[in-house]
Amino acid sequence: MKVIVVFDIDGVIRDVGGSYRRALADTVEHFTGGAYRPTPVDIDQLKSEGIWNNDWEASRELIYRYFETHSHFREQLQFDYNAIVAFFQSRYRGPDPDNWTGYICTEPLLLQPSYLEELTLAGIRWGFFSGATRASATYVLEGRLFLKSPVLIAMEDAPGKPDPTGLLATVRLLENELDKSTTVVYVGDTVADMYTVKKAQSVFPSRTWLGVGVLPPHVQETVAHRDAYEQTLFIAGASVVLSNVEELTPVKIQTLLHSEARLANKVD
Repeated sequence: MKVIVVFDIDGVIRDVGGSYRRALADTVEHFTGGAYRPTPVDIDQLKSEGIWNNDWEASRELIYRYFETHSHFREQLQFDYNAIVAFFQSRYRGPDPDNWTGYICTEPLLLQPSYLEELTLAGIRWGFFSGATRASATYVLEGRLFLKSPVLIAMEDAPGKPDPTGLLATVRLLENELDKSTTVVYVGDTVADMYTVKKAQSVFPSRTWLGVGVLPPHVQETVAHRDAYEQTLFIAGASVVLSNVEELTPVKIQTLLHSEARLANKVD
């Protein structure tokens, strides 16, 4: 199959419901003086806007919005962004930047190395594009999945999603030239991920780009939340939405490619 699969990390490769999202809620609660702790639904609603992929910026935005509902103007609020980042990191990584003991240490994995080996055996090239810091991404990819120098574009390497620059850069690392006949599949769990695919398609309309949505574990706790989140991903552009990334088998990928080809032929 002439296909490249690029994976997001948070919510796809690892469950961050009790780590990144917990640190986000901790941060908002701290900077609102304990008055407001966002729920998982609050965070999902913010991220459904498609521009809050960076959890540091999302934390700051929720802090601002809380005070705006209490008759404050954000222009009058003096929150130090670096202080917000530092507090967030003290929860996520832990207080010692050289010896991580924070929430990151407890993240459940959502795939196993054997799954990636299966893709390789099927001739599918794969890599990672994530809004996580390189250190955080490397922690899980190399430190826990034991991948050797995987192709990775992280926060420091490209603008935040839904800007497609990082996705395009990942593809370039996986092939010497942008082959117009090679389909790119981007696997993500947020609206911003699906928007990134759409923007990549607008930059390189001559090739096929497919967005595959994955439901993060925290939204699968109730049927209502799951169904609403699934619908949000479809509206944002997902070609298919899966419960777990390992459902995206080589056979499933081939089925997606055939479906896309039939759809393209009908349009033509």
